[in-house]
Amino acid sequence: MTQKPSIILFDGVCNLCNSSIDFIIKRDHKDKFLVGPLQENEGKKLMTLFDVDPKYLDSLVLVQNDQVYYKSTAALRIAKDLSGLWPVFYPLIYFPKGLRDSVYDWIARNRYKWFGKKNTCRLPSPKEASKFLSPENYPY
Repeated sequence: MTQKPSIILFDGVCNLCNSSIDFIIKRDHKDKFLVGPLQENEGKKLMTLFDVDPKYLDSLVLVQNDQVYYKSTAALRIAKDLSGLWPVFYPLIYFPKGLRDSVYDWIARNRYKWFGKKNTCRLPSPKEASKFLSPENYPY
C-alpha cells in the first residue's frame, strides 16, 4: 500500500505564502508533499473532510498521516521532510507551542503589509503541476 502524500494548504493570494511554497517545492526531492491553495476546490474539500473552519486563512495547514497541523507545528514538520539542512530546525518543536505560535501569528498578521498580496491564487507552472492538488491527484 502506498502512503498518501502530505498535503500543504496555503493562502494562495499571499506573496510570502507563495514564496514559501516555491521554497518547499524546490527542496521536496522525495516528493513527499502536494500543495494547494486554501481557497481552491481541492483545498476546500480537504478542509471540510478534516473539519477545518472554511474561513481559516491565517496559517498554512498540513495534513500528514490523516492528522492536521497548523502554524509553527506545520512549518516545523514540513522542514523535517525537506532536503538539505532544514531538518535541523525540527527540534524547535520542543519549544512551547504558545511561544512558537506567537511568533508565527505576528508574521501572519503582517504578511500582506510586509510582502503584499495577489488578486487571485497562483497557478502552477507546467513543471510544478504534479506537485499541486488537482482532481487527478486528490488523495482522499
